[in-house]
Amino acid sequence: MNDEQEKVQARIHSLGQQIRAHRIAQNLSQQRLALMVHTDQAVIARIEAGKHNTGIAKYIEIADALDVPLGALINF
Repeated sequence: MNDEQEKVQARIHSLGQQIRAHRIAQNLSQQRLALMVHTDQAVIARIEAGKHNTGIAKYIEIADALDVPLGALINF
């Protein structure tokens, strides 16, 4: 992996960590969030771990489900 790919991966990981932090702050399980955004718990787990780079539409759905602006998840 080159430096640019590593930077992108670090940002994807940071995005996942922000999703996790907001989910936990709202006392939501991964399963509940998954139901809210029409996916399964395993996908949410991979997103939070930074191992699944989903499309922008799904990130918007997640932000909406968490009732936070998309920008609140992207702090880099």
